[in-house]
Amino acid sequence: MQDVVTVSRRRFLQAGAAAAGGLVIGFHLPARGRGARAAAEAVVNAWLRIAPDDSVTILVAHSEMGQGVYTSLPMIVAEELEADWNKVRAEMAPADPEYRNRMFGVQATGGSTSVRSSFDHLRQAGATAREMLRQAAAERWGVPVAECHASGGRVVHGPKGLQATYGALAEAAARLAPPAEVALKKPAQWTLIGKPTPRLDTPMKVDGSAVFGVDVKLDGLLVGTVMACPVFGGRLRTVDQAPALAVKGVRAVVPLDDAVVVVADGYWPALKGLRALAPVWDEGANAAMSSASIRAGFMAALDGPAAVAAAAGDDAALAGAAKQVEAVYEVPFLAHATMEPMNATAHVTADGVEIWAPTQGQGPIQFAVGAALGLEPGQVKVHTTFLGGGFGRRFETDVALQAVLAAKAVGAPVKLIWSREEDIRHDFYRPAAVARLRGGLDAAGRPVAWQARLVCPSIMTRALPDYVKDGIDPSSVEGAVEMPYRIANRRTEYAMTNTGVPVGFWRSVGNSQNAFFVESFLDEIAHAAGADPLDFRLRLLDEAPRHRAVLEAAAEAAGWGSPPPPGRFRGLALHESFGSIVAEVVEISVGDGKALSVHKVACAVDCGVVVNPDTVVAQMESGIVYGLTAALFGEITLGDGRVEQGNFDGYEMLRLAQMPEIAVRIVESDAALGGIGEPSTPPIAPAVANAIFAATGERIRSLPLVRHGFAAA
Repeated sequence: MQDVVTVSRRRFLQAGAAAAGGLVIGFHLPARGRGARAAAEAVVNAWLRIAPDDSVTILVAHSEMGQGVYTSLPMIVAEELEADWNKVRAEMAPADPEYRNRMFGVQATGGSTSVRSSFDHLRQAGATAREMLRQAAAERWGVPVAECHASGGRVVHGPKGLQATYGALAEAAARLAPPAEVALKKPAQWTLIGKPTPRLDTPMKVDGSAVFGVDVKLDGLLVGTVMACPVFGGRLRTVDQAPALAVKGVRAVVPLDDAVVVVADGYWPALKGLRALAPVWDEGANAAMSSASIRAGFMAALDGPAAVAAAAGDDAALAGAAKQVEAVYEVPFLAHATMEPMNATAHVTADGVEIWAPTQGQGPIQFAVGAALGLEPGQVKVHTTFLGGGFGRRFETDVALQAVLAAKAVGAPVKLIWSREEDIRHDFYRPAAVARLRGGLDAAGRPVAWQARLVCPSIMTRALPDYVKDGIDPSSVEGAVEMPYRIANRRTEYAMTNTGVPVGFWRSVGNSQNAFFVESFLDEIAHAAGADPLDFRLRLLDEAPRHRAVLEAAAEAAGWGSPPPPGRFRGLALHESFGSIVAEVVEISVGDGKALSVHKVACAVDCGVVVNPDTVVAQMESGIVYGLTAALFGEITLGDGRVEQGNFDGYEMLRLAQMPEIAVRIVESDAALGGIGEPSTPPIAPAVANAIFAATGERIRSLPLVRHGFAAA
């Protein structure tokens, strides 16, 4: 049996044969928001092209930043198309409203949504092309369509032994009307989805042919670099351009509202010219801001007004508990520190703007640049390159906008490249946060009450203000209000405390700090009850079978029931984010001088339907490394309104020798698709902190661990 999806003919367009002959399949996405309907009706996007040489090119609408969508999204189309995977190619889609993320309403990549938002309509696109190819073959042979089947990039008529490749049928298929209904394959019929599949981008990244943002080359291209006001919110007063213009190769100095750009024949003369400048800044209201003043405001907010994010049961249950536990937790601001420097290339012409960028936000760039230059979004063409890491940072539009303004000022294409110092000191940071948690146990050691007060700046107030309702930024409380544990009386409050430090989406967003708060405090409660941390959690998961299965899988993989090797200790954590459930058990040792070694991480994940298991494993490993780096070292501090870190000497990364052994177990599930790029980051910090308590008796309530004297061994 197959799933039949009814699709109106207006949703599909036969775009006709390409110049070389072939089949192009696309469809309209439903209009969302004011003014979107007209744009959706006017533009049709092609998701795949079939050429006479049998090659199948599948357009990828989501940014490839290492998470594997350049392969997993084509796999979805190819599965329903019955394509020969060896002949499948991928290509980045252009910026256009038709390619918008169905979960966001704008073309952007983030929130671990690429596969989740694309799965259904990419299957439909592949199935539609398959049926048109079957129809073309049946008409060529004069046989019923029902007697023709597609497989391996060709259509076969069994009774007569006839075969034709997709390339041979593509031109005829392109002249047919798309079917009103398409039959989708049942999961049991999948031959590609769910199978480990080599990535399409690996060969080009190995041989150097992959184009990242910093690789873009254009005729007449100049290179620029930038210096922004060192204090957030400050402005440029004046700058004497002469010292920079005296540097050989420097072409121009471009003052901006809050920064200055030097444009030259190459990056090094641009940087040399920039360093020769002495801009005069108006530092503004944040010139006296410091980490100490920010922390003082957070601590005051623990006892000030707050909005209720979630509540259930009786608030008075805590006061009546046989035993009460209370703790305050803290985490710092964090930078993204992407491997590829922040960059964008822009060319401004009389007709509009063309941008080449390693971006997560094609749609936001179109709107931001259009608004700045008085252009319609369609006049802003965005070419998406590969991304050398994104982690949420490349959702922002600041770099692209600076590149556009510089290119307009000099009248030539400009590639703007930020220095690492500019990147670290002018990020949109993961918010610093403070949380006070209170728990109550009954006489038998069962938790009867849970209360949390979260204090942190709001990302959504700046980025997506319509999402903030009644004082609640959902990104600030995610991971704290949806706990799977059965505790009858619960209350979660949020005290929005904005600071003047720009904050943005950082890998796993609010889950990154809230998992640390929740899973660390749950461990405290378990020990207060005299219970094993695993058994304690399992008893609270009797109404959450998926979570229980994931936790049990991680514990089994780690050998929780047997003692670890001498001198080693274990800690665990469980967290759900972006529709996926992840449990991690770490094995550590603590040596002389508090030398901390994280030896092993056992990770289990239930992400629902799995497209490419290799990608799932790689992203679990990646998220663990990212979260472990932050837990050990990550901290952005401020003094006199300035970020005090500037490069990797002060914002340290995990070294290869410090990397733990990671074992990933995928828990089979028929649940809806979950995200995979971010969910393994939140559990690692609390798992390590809980293991440290098991090893030393020291309860870690703030990060990074270097604050507490630990050093990564």
